[in-house]
Amino acid sequence: EAFTTGFVDVRDPRIKALVDDQRASNEQWPDPWLSLNPSFESGGSIPDLVQEGLLDAECERVFRVKTTMADAGDIPLTLHRHQREAVEAARSGRSYVLTTGTGSGKSLAYIVPIVDSVLRANRSAGHREPGVKAIIVYPMNALANSQLLELEKFLRYGYPTGGEPVTFARYTGQESDEERRRILAEPPDIILTNYVMLELVLTRPEERQHLIRAANGLRFLVLDELHTYRGRQGADVAMLIRRLRDACSAPNLQVIGTSA
Repeated sequence: EAFTTGFVDVRDPRIKALVDDQRASNEQWPDPWLSLNPSFESGGSIPDLVQEGLLDAECERVFRVKTTMADAGDIPLTLHRHQREAVEAARSGRSYVLTTGTGSGKSLAYIVPIVDSVLRANRSAGHREPGVKAIIVYPMNALANSQLLELEKFLRYGYPTGGEPVTFARYTGQESDEERRRILAEPPDIILTNYVMLELVLTRPEERQHLIRAANGLRFLVLDELHTYRGRQGADVAMLIRRLRDACSAPNLQVIGTSA
């Protein structure tokens, strides 16, 4: 009240009376807004989901809190309910979109199902099946770089060098020539990229020969920050998805979107 009345001294007695009456009845400002931000409902720990058969047993070793390369981790992750529901949706084989607030762990809503799917396929085959199983598309390289660090914690920390259970690589145009050649020679299970680079992968002969061929029967396509693809850009990305599905001979491609 002191703030709102400190700028103007109303001289007209009639206007002053009106302003005083409105101030006294709180017409000049709304009532205080109170908002609660409760914790997300738990969806159970990773070991719980393993016991229920929702996740492969190796997920219990992968999804732990780890701090260094030598740290195998003692504390398993506990998922929020929306993350668990994403795991259940992924098991159905249907495409899905997860929309939750910032900082709600949306990346785990697709990383956990992808890793679980690769682990199950490898266990069923008795060895690591070659080829690209998932492509994750980010609108900005900064997001891909951040996710790369998270995947390193889960899939490399606590495992011997070169012994990660699921392989992954960033392919956004930031890579050195040596990294690029290595990725093309040995395509990983998971590729982190952006939609511009994905377009180039589809059109440049060398990438199409190595990466697209390795992605035959592609299982997952993830579009992170889905709300950024709108208007003309959204139409371009929609066409890109159709072309990718056709190029990879992936009629059962499972598409996952996340958005704040």
